[in-house]
Amino acid sequence: MQLRATTGLFPSMLRSFLCHGASGGIVLMASAVLALLVANSALAPVYSATLAAYVGGLSVLHWINDGLMAVFFLLVGLEIKRELLDGQLRSWGHRILPGVAALGGLVAPALVYGAVNASSPDTLRGWAIPAATDIAFALGVLAMLGSRVPVSLKVFLTALAILDDLVAILIIAVFYTADLSPMMLGLAAVVFAALVGMNRAGVRHLLPYLLLGALLWFLVLRSGVHATVAGVLLALTIPISSSPGSPDDAASPLHRLEHSLSPWSAFLVLPVFGFANAGVSLAGFATPMLLEPVTLGVALGLFLGKQVGVFGCVWLTVRLGWAQRPAHASWRQIYGVALLCGIGFTMSLFIGILAFADAPAFEAATKIGVLLASVASMLVGVLVLGLGVKSPALGET
Repeated sequence: MQLRATTGLFPSMLRSFLCHGASGGIVLMASAVLALLVANSALAPVYSATLAAYVGGLSVLHWINDGLMAVFFLLVGLEIKRELLDGQLRSWGHRILPGVAALGGLVAPALVYGAVNASSPDTLRGWAIPAATDIAFALGVLAMLGSRVPVSLKVFLTALAILDDLVAILIIAVFYTADLSPMMLGLAAVVFAALVGMNRAGVRHLLPYLLLGALLWFLVLRSGVHATVAGVLLALTIPISSSPGSPDDAASPLHRLEHSLSPWSAFLVLPVFGFANAGVSLAGFATPMLLEPVTLGVALGLFLGKQVGVFGCVWLTVRLGWAQRPAHASWRQIYGVALLCGIGFTMSLFIGILAFADAPAFEAATKIGVLLASVASMLVGVLVLGLGVKSPALGET
């Protein structure tokens, strides 16, 4: 009887953990810590050799960064489309405050990084590294704080992070591409046109979209544009209504695919990416390395640039009367959320890999800067947000 009750407890605990909003961020954080431990242990040679091993024409690391991450970008694309058409960003009134905040959170970190690296032309290519916010980490932290943060701020951060991801995707597509292949780009355009055609023709079965999406990924991979962009392009063509002319609902292909991909992205794709890319060896590490242009630029860009850009733009927008402050949110709470925007783990590491693909030393400096700034932003953000009292019940509805 005792055993039966105990064994029944574990599925319930696991289900509760998987459904909790903070779980994805916790797993991602754990994968990054594990990667650091492995990369600085006797297993380091095995870790490096495994990631460098080739399978089917690509290294394991490339399969993770170009293939597995395409699933994450597909999910991001679905979220962007849903929010723009049927969510918190469906009208210009809803887009103004998070849009301006996202712009400030892009420009200020890039300027900070550029100022630190002004005398180092070789490292200026990494200007976009501190411009991205990690939505899984940031929202996970907010979820752990519970009622100390009003729902309106969680919605605001979600909208900001989605717009932030949209800009990051555009930056990757425009600034971090290899030599372009006109033929592959042309074929990719044909496949994308076919996907759009299926959407216009009222095709609501997901399988044809996914099959053509796989072909699109291959063609984009060979075109010189980063392969993950294919995930976003595919997302844009997935129907958001369950039948032609019907209103958006939970039975639509977009909602079903998003619902199916979310746990895979949170508990497989992002943790695997974090484990594969956060493992930086600290052998020979010395304090002066923190003052190197890339490390310092990334760390200051994320920790200082993000909070100044996001909070400053929100304050100015509200003061000018262009938008209202999120309901039941104090300026201290908004500042705390601006601090959390400095958590740039996933997207910042990803852009750093693209920016310094041929410069391992700069790539290692990027990882150190991202990890330091993300931890600092999380700790200070939690401290600022945790100092307050619980939000009014009205703010939680």
